[in-house]
Amino acid sequence: MLDPASRAPRASVPDTARIAARVLLPTLATGVIVRRPRVMAFAERRQLDRSAIRLLAELRSRYGDGPLRLPIPGREFAVVLDPAQVRDVLRDSADRFTPANLEKRTALRHFQPHAVLISRGRARARRREFNEDVLEIDRPVHELGPRIAEITAEEGARLAEHAGGRLDWDAFAAGWWRAVRRIVLGAGARDDRRLVELLNGLRSDANWAFLHPRRTARRREFDRRLRAHLSRAEPGSLAGVIARDSSDVDGADQVPHWLFAFDAAAVVAYRALAVLTAQPERLRAVREEADGSDSPMLPLLRSCVLESVRLWPTTPALLRDAITEASWGGRTIPRGSGLFIYTPLFHRDRGTVPDADRFAPESWLDGAAQQHPGLVPFSAGPGRCPGENLVLLTASTLLAALLRGHEFRLDGEHELGPDGPLPHTLDNFELEFRVAARAASGTR
Repeated sequence: MLDPASRAPRASVPDTARIAARVLLPTLATGVIVRRPRVMAFAERRQLDRSAIRLLAELRSRYGDGPLRLPIPGREFAVVLDPAQVRDVLRDSADRFTPANLEKRTALRHFQPHAVLISRGRARARRREFNEDVLEIDRPVHELGPRIAEITAEEGARLAEHAGGRLDWDAFAAGWWRAVRRIVLGAGARDDRRLVELLNGLRSDANWAFLHPRRTARRREFDRRLRAHLSRAEPGSLAGVIARDSSDVDGADQVPHWLFAFDAAAVVAYRALAVLTAQPERLRAVREEADGSDSPMLPLLRSCVLESVRLWPTTPALLRDAITEASWGGRTIPRGSGLFIYTPLFHRDRGTVPDADRFAPESWLDGAAQQHPGLVPFSAGPGRCPGENLVLLTASTLLAALLRGHEFRLDGEHELGPDGPLPHTLDNFELEFRVAARAASGTR
C-alpha cells in the first residue's frame, strides 16, 4: 500500500471542478471521436482551448509538475502537467502504461472492437505488427507512394474544378474521402459514401461511450460493406497489401481505425490550407516545392501538415492506464490510475516551445520540434500512430495537387496571418475559400 506522503499531489475539490468545467467537459462536448460542428463553432468563439491551457498552467505553478490527481469517486485519475512526463507515459513500455485505457475501450468498441489501440497482451502484439507492416510505419514514402500521389492529384484537380468558385468544408471532405476510399479500398469503393456515413454514425455513438447503446445492426452493415471492398484486394490499394499479409490478423478489424485517422487528417489538411492562404510567403514556398517536384516526398508541405497538428491537435486527449505504480520525483500514482494528457497544453506552451502561437513548419524540418518531449502530433511510443507517414503523404500530396492548379483565398476574419498569435481553437467547419484557376505561367 502506498505511503500517503509519497502520493502525487491531489487537486482540491474546487480546482477539480474547474478542470471539469474548462478542460474535460469542453473536450467531451466538442467530440472526442468525431467533432460536433455547433459545439466547435462555440468553442472557437470562446477560444475554449486557450482557457483550458491557462487553467492547467496555473495549476502547474501551484501544485508543481504533478501528475495532479483528481478526487473522482470510484476512479483514480491524474492529469499530466510536465512535458517530461508526457515522454515517459507515452514512450514507456505498454506493460507500464497501456494505451488500452478503460474509457477509450468503452468508446472505441462502438465501431472498432478489435482495434490494436484497445488490445492487450499477445493480441495487441500481433495486431500492432500487422498495422506497422501494412502501413509501413518507418518509411517516409509507402510502397504505394506513386499511386497515392496519382490518386490525390486526380481527386484534388476534380475537387477544385468542381468547386464552382468556392470551397467549403463539406466539399473538401467529400473529395478527401473519395481519395481515401481509393487509397485504402480501391477504385471500386470511390463512391461508396454509405460506408463513411455508417462509420460516422458509429463514431457519433462512440462520443457518448458508456451512455450510448451499441448499434449492432449498423455495425454489421458497415462490416459487410467494408469486407466486400477488402475482398477485391485491388492492386494499388492498401486492401491489396493486406491480401499479401501472411499473419492471422483480420484486416477488417483494423481498417476502421485507419479510416478514423484519415478523417482527422482531413481536418489537419484543411486547416493547413487555411493558414497557407493567409501567409503569402509560406504559400509561395510550398508552391515552389509542389511545382518543382514530381516526387511524392514533399518535405516542406509535410512540415506544414505537422505544424497544423501541433497548433490544433485533432486528438486533444491522450489517455493511458498505469499497469504498475509510477513515480516522478518521489511522487507516486497508484496502479490502475488513468492518466490524462491534454495535448494543447504542451503544443502551445510558451515556456518551452519557441513560436508556440505562430506557424513555424521549419521547426519540423531542422529537427527542433522533435526535441520537445511534449510535442506529440501522432502520439509516441507503443501508441504512436502507425499510419503517420501514410497520412502525411496523403495530406501533403493532396495539398500540392490543389495548390498547383488553383488560387485559394480564405473568406472571413480568422486571424491566421504571420504577424499575430494564431487562435488556440480553429473551427474547420466554418472555413471557406474562394477558388480560381492559376495563370498558365504559374503552373508546371
